[in-house]
Amino acid sequence: MGVYLSTPKTEKFSEDGENDRLRFGLSSMQGWRATMEDAHAAYPDLDSMTSFFGVYDGHGGQAVSKFCAKYLHQQVLQHEAYSAGDIGTSLQKSFLRMDEMMRGQRGWRELAVLGDKIDQVSGLIEGLIWSPRSGEANNHFDDWSSEEGPHSDFDGPTQGSTACVAVIRNKQLIVANAGDSRCVISRKGQAYNLSKDHKPELELEKDRILKAGGFIQVGRINGSLNLARAIGDVEFKQNKTLPAEKQIVTANPDINAGLYVEPTTSGLRSRAIKLRN
Repeated sequence: MGVYLSTPKTEKFSEDGENDRLRFGLSSMQGWRATMEDAHAAYPDLDSMTSFFGVYDGHGGQAVSKFCAKYLHQQVLQHEAYSAGDIGTSLQKSFLRMDEMMRGQRGWRELAVLGDKIDQVSGLIEGLIWSPRSGEANNHFDDWSSEEGPHSDFDGPTQGSTACVAVIRNKQLIVANAGDSRCVISRKGQAYNLSKDHKPELELEKDRILKAGGFIQVGRINGSLNLARAIGDVEFKQNKTLPAEKQIVTANPDINAGLYVEPTTSGLRSRAIKLRN
């Protein structure tokens, strides 16, 4: 999916930061894609005791990944489960909320803006990984009221994005994943997977796909998408008799909770891995 360059863009964009609890670093490279379709969100101070890190690997375009980077962490903060200390539930509901927010006139308008050239949207040069401006971070909440307009019946974007998010509160680590981006923790030099790739051939994914009316051909859903879970991709979410969790493709994440990190001895690494042919 997508257009490829004749030669890859190998320039790298890197960033780091820290607070009194942790340090983080990130790096990105556009590679063979015609545009940078990935985005991230890094908020070491989501609140006074919580850090949020998200990687969003877009496919078919950049708008959905950038939408997630701009809004997903805000929805986590805003959800009532978060205030009650249930971070896992707030993450799950926020993943599904992305699809809801991208529908209708307002969703269409926001995606149209975010899908424009990256240098017009964020002031960064083409090829850098996209993240929201610092002024768009933690303290802005939005009830996402509907808008009337010519695209009021917009069902959502046909392009999509994975989402792999790690939240650290004190020493607790919660990972939410939909798609094939990966979260890995390093302990004493040994890497341990904290997420799994949601591929169509997995028995749980295959069962849902077939029950929802889809098929798998050459490892791809309906011969097209090689992911079983993603945000966006509305063409695979059209069964009106099924909830969002049971559609051919779902944004419903796996939640890996009950993990603990020691900030002085352990590191957390999360990055997008492209597994496309």
